[in-house]
Amino acid sequence: MTTNHAHSQPLELCVIEGDGVGHEIVPAALQVLHRVAPDVVLRPARAGWECFLEEQTALPEATLQEALRCRAVLIGAVMSPPYPVEGYFSPVVALRRALQAFANLRPTRYLPVPTSRPGVDLLVVRENTEDLYIGHEHTENEGRMGIAEKVITREATERVARLTYELAAQVSRRKVTIVHKANVLQQSDGLFRRVALEVASYYPEIVTDEMFVDTAAYWMVKDPSRFDVVLTPNLYGDILSDMAAAWGGGLGLAPSVSLGNGAAIAEPVHGIAADIAGKGIANPTATILSLALLLHHHWQRPEAARQIEDAVRATFEEGDHTVDIYTEGAVSTADFTARVCEHLP
Repeated sequence: MTTNHAHSQPLELCVIEGDGVGHEIVPAALQVLHRVAPDVVLRPARAGWECFLEEQTALPEATLQEALRCRAVLIGAVMSPPYPVEGYFSPVVALRRALQAFANLRPTRYLPVPTSRPGVDLLVVRENTEDLYIGHEHTENEGRMGIAEKVITREATERVARLTYELAAQVSRRKVTIVHKANVLQQSDGLFRRVALEVASYYPEIVTDEMFVDTAAYWMVKDPSRFDVVLTPNLYGDILSDMAAAWGGGLGLAPSVSLGNGAAIAEPVHGIAADIAGKGIANPTATILSLALLLHHHWQRPEAARQIEDAVRATFEEGDHTVDIYTEGAVSTADFTARVCEHLP
């Protein structure tokens, strides 16, 4: 999985605020991190759409080198336009590939807010480096046909499956559901299914089942509590984890961390929220909890991670919330962050 850092070794974090509300939620989350891990050295860097407009690159070489050196990255919201822009690419996808952060962990747990569902505690593990997200697209027939390549490899599937089962064993998860569409995509999803089941055979203490992605989507809406750990290729994981986030209180509360061999990228699941950017009302929870995942899984500081998670839960239990949860009694980003910090040791 990731490197087990000795506490005496200085920890460095490459910090990329990104676009939109990233400029508000990232500094807020770093306040919380400083309370539980004051020894972490911050290394600011740039990436994203605003960076592209100013520097003609979404991921400057200096940022990439800083990320490779630190081996730990926090990236806020980043905009990717839904139309082709010459020279623009997703800096998040590029960072995942460069750091070989091949497993994206997206947990969804009940939080004491009206938009969350009691009993939900699941983890989506998404293969992070291939599938349709490799970006091999082209048009034919004078632009009337768009073609994308879906790539699944044995190597990538095996490493993400091994990490999934190791993680499940460590944190006493009881079941892994392998999600695919192998009945239709027999060569790509079929390979993912076969390799994942091969890996599963080495972990007989963990129950393994499998589900077609359309059926998984149905159950994610109807009864998400039937899932424990979901292992799935890139695109399905992106969609299913966003569906799951609705049961955890919404995208403003949805954290993630991408893990590789000695590298990690923490990032909130939500977008740039351009409509509220600059108003000081964005919800920093997803970013705060993403740093907790980084502390737990990469820096091997589970106690500090638990302190952050407990402080966020206590803040919600006292009724403090931002406007995305509900409007009545909503507090600002800064006030919410201050309340979380008050609950930390």
